[in-house]
Amino acid sequence: MNARAKLIGIKLLHTLIWLFFNGVIFYLLYAVITNRIDRWVWIGLGCFAVEGLVLLIFKNFCPLTLWARKYSSSTRHNFDIYIPNWLARYNKPIYSSLLAVVIVILIFQLMR
Repeated sequence: MNARAKLIGIKLLHTLIWLFFNGVIFYLLYAVITNRIDRWVWIGLGCFAVEGLVLLIFKNFCPLTLWARKYSSSTRHNFDIYIPNWLARYNKPIYSSLLAVVIVILIFQLMR
């Protein structure tokens, strides 16, 4: 398999994982707003905890980004994923903020 095909495969995998985490974060937001806190909320938070641990281990880089770097010299933020460049650039602050909102609402719901 050539470098271009490998990069496309990595981008597809990275995009699928990104879509999965979008589904999780929006489920979490819905669940805590509607006070439907069930085991899926805790599983979703566990997924984000694992993602955070992975980012910590890889010094705030996704391992897929590091792997894709072998096949591209692009300086664009979205060289390794099929999302708009601006979103790739601000992905971590946007989703970290959403997760913080989820956690604040969750704490509020649990204390009620």
